Formats: sequence, C-alpha cells, structure tokens
Amino acid sequence: MPTPPADRILLLDVLRGFAVLGILLMNIVGFGLPSPSYSHPGFDVSAALSPDLVAWATVEILGEGCMRGLFSLLFGASLLLFTTGDGAKGAAIHYRRMGWLLVFGLVDAYLLLWFGDILVCYAVCGALLYPLRNARARTLIVLAALVALLSTALYSVLYLMLQFARDAHEALAAGADPATLPAEFESAAAGWREFSAPYLVGAEAVQEELSQRRESYASAFAWNLPQVNSILFFVNPLFLLWDALMMMLLGMALYRLAILRGEGSPGRLRGLMLGGFALGLGVNGWEVARAIAGGLDLMGTFAQLQWSYHLGRFGMTLGYLGLVAWLLRHGRLAALTRRLAAVGRMALSNYLLHSVVALFLFTGAGLGLVGELGRAQLYLVVLALWALQLWLSPWWLARHRFGPLEYLWRLLTYLRVPAPQAAVPVPEHRPVHRREQ
Repeated sequence: MPTPPADRILLLDVLRGFAVLGILLMNIVGFGLPSPSYSHPGFDVSAALSPDLVAWATVEILGEGCMRGLFSLLFGASLLLFTTGDGAKGAAIHYRRMGWLLVFGLVDAYLLLWFGDILVCYAVCGALLYPLRNARARTLIVLAALVALLSTALYSVLYLMLQFARDAHEALAAGADPATLPAEFESAAAGWREFSAPYLVGAEAVQEELSQRRESYASAFAWNLPQVNSILFFVNPLFLLWDALMMMLLGMALYRLAILRGEGSPGRLRGLMLGGFALGLGVNGWEVARAIAGGLDLMGTFAQLQWSYHLGRFGMTLGYLGLVAWLLRHGRLAALTRRLAAVGRMALSNYLLHSVVALFLFTGAGLGLVGELGRAQLYLVVLALWALQLWLSPWWLARHRFGPLEYLWRLLTYLRVPAPQAAVPVPEHRPVHRREQ
C-alpha cells in the first residue's frame, strides 16, 4: 500500500519540489546554449556588467551545486525510508527499484537527449549505499566528510596539474625552445589542449554543433551520443558519483538525527539556516568575485577545479534545508509550500518533464531554438516552466494518487498494480515518522 498523503513527511516533499525546480536553473544552460557554456560561463558571458553576467553570478551564488546537493540529501533520506523500519523493503525490491531508475536515466540521457542527466548516477549510488542502511548517524557523517575531503583533494590536484599544463602550453606557444624546457612540458601541453578543447572552441565549431542540434532529432541524437558516453563513463565515475555519495550519506545521517523528519528544534533550524547561508554565500560570493576579476577564465570558473567548491555548496544546501524547515515549522508561505510539496511528490515526472520540454523547444525534434536565446533570456523559460509545474502538479494529484512516472516506477518495482486510493490534497505540516516516501 502507498503511504497515505496525510502521513507523509511534508518537509521531504517540499524540499524535493524546491530542489527539482531549482535544478532547472543549472540545466537550462545545457539545454539552451552551446555545450561549452555549461561548464565555462566565460564562453558566452563577458566580465563586463550585463544581464547575462548578473544571471550567471546570481545562479552561481544561490544555486550551483546546492540544488543537486539538496536533491542528493533527500535521496539518501528516502533510501532509509524505503529500506529500514517496520515497513522495510528487502534487497530484491530495492535493487529492482534502482535498476528501473537506471533505465529512466538512460532514457533521459540517450532518447530525450539530456547529456546532463543525474538519474543514472543516483541509481548507481542507491545500489552502493544499501549496505549502509543500518549505519549510525556518526558513521554516516564521518564517511560523508571523508568523501568530501578526498573529492576536494582531487579537485586541488587537478587544478595544480592543469595550471602546470597550461603554463607549458603557453610557453611552447610563445616560441620557447623545447630543448630548454623540462622534458614533461610537451606532454603536459598536450594534456592542456585535450582538456580545454571542448571549451575553447571557435565560431565555426559552435555553428557546426548548433546546426546538428537544430536540424532533426536524428542529427541531435548523433551529436548527443558522444556527450552522454563521456559523462557516463568519465565524468560520473571521476566527479559526480562522489559528489552524490557525499550528500546522500549526509542525508541519511540527517534523517537519523530527525532533522529531515521535520523534528528539529526551532533554534537548531534557525542555526542551520543562518550558519549554512553565512558559509555558502560567503564562499560562493568570493568565488564569483574572483572569477569576474579574472575575466571569467576557464580555470577560475570550472566548478570541479575549485578547492572551495564543496564548502560553498554544502553551506547553501544546509541553509535551504534550515529555511524550508523553519518556514514549515512556523506555517509561513503555506500556499506555496503546498504546491512545492505536490511538485516533490511528482519529482521524477517533473524532472523528466524538463527534458521533454527542452527536447521540443531546443532540438531538431521541435523548434530547434538552441543558441537562439541568451543566458538571461533562458531564465524566462525557467520561470514559465516553474509556473506550469507549480500549477500542474497539484492539479494532477487532486485527480490521481501518483504522478504518471511515479505510478510506472512503483508498478515496475513491485510487479503489481498499485493499490487504488482516492487522491487527496497535500496535507498541512505535521512532522511524523514514516516508512516510505
């Protein structure tokens, strides 16, 4: 039987809705701009004051990494809801559930042409974390901190290696005699050219990419295929897997500590909000100011090359968690939080709806508008899609027990038709313990 809506933990639903809408702030760049812009804002944004610079800086400070981080926290908490307690599901059901999430992710990445899909990574992490479902909160926090430290060390080493490689490239390009340089300069310079090639491209290469993505579904599919393969087999194992594991472990710990069950004291929630935002806004603001002062150089804006990256996103993630929990505890913005809860109950459907809309708007399967809108203009599309989902999700759940893909996922997981239940409105906040969400 599905969890009755009145018995769900509203905090998790609201946070999930907030996160799935927030993720679009970053993803819209991959959907609507040439691919170098996704990781290198200096490709399409100048350091001079402009709407595009303001849009990039605002999203970088308020959203980069932390919306994905918040979504990962909630995934970790949901794993415990699904696999522990009186209604715990066994290993077979859990791994079947993750297997179908993997399938949804592959459909998103390959067929819906979203090379930035996160579901494949989440499915793998969900499979890896199952043995830790009964771990204590302290153990989970230590593991999360260890993964964060190792990931930060990796980012720092990569930065130093690439800085050396760029210096070698620039020395050789300036006409330095290779015989007078260290023996490793030539191979290092080649490494820099390989790394920077996808981001430092000329107008002809950009036009070729846009033509492929605009022409037809088949041509867009052909362009997308190597991008997806690169992310699944290189970026995910090297970066995103550890990024997600860190936050999922923390989410499992925060659930064990009752914070993600909506049971934190008002003082703790306020401290989480203020402390998190102080750290996150401080670090992210410093990174943005430094990047602008450096002319939005690739080395200064590439997220996974910054030693401070996890500090900023960690602070903002906890800040948003504290803020939403505080709002619910005090009954503020009740109409908005109920709509966000509906979006969160349909998180899978809403996440994939982003890809469907982008497929129609930006690729040759539809209007082919990729590259036609500037960065700031794309956020008008985001606002429109947010408005649609904040209206559509409550409307759907007033008529159906599940979102369409949530229904399919449950059917495939349990291998039986979900028990029918009348649809009911999203409840008011009432923090309780629940077994499945």
